[in-house]
Amino acid sequence: MNKGELVDAIAESTGVTKKQADTTLSAAIEVIIDAVSSGEKVTLVGFGSFEARDRKAREGRNPKTGEKMTIPASKAPAFSAGKLFKEKVKP
Repeated sequence: MNKGELVDAIAESTGVTKKQADTTLSAAIEVIIDAVSSGEKVTLVGFGSFEARDRKAREGRNPKTGEKMTIPASKAPAFSAGKLFKEKVKP
C-alpha cells in the first residue's frame, strides 16, 4: 500500500474527503519526524514506537577495494511494533 492508497482508505473509513485525509496524514508524519529528529520518542499505544537510536562507530570494508575503513557513529530512526500490531501480523 502506498501513501495514496492509505489516504483513500482513511478517507473511506472516516467519512472525510481525500484532501482532508491527506492533510491529516501528512501532518501526523511531519510531527513524528520532527519529534524523533529532536530526540523525543513517539509512542502510539497498540501500534508502536518511533525513536532515534545511536549507532556505535565500527570497522567496515570498502566493497570495491576491500580496504578497511572506520564507519563513524551516527543516529538512525527506528520503529518498534507494539504488542497489538505484532499479534495482528503473527499467523
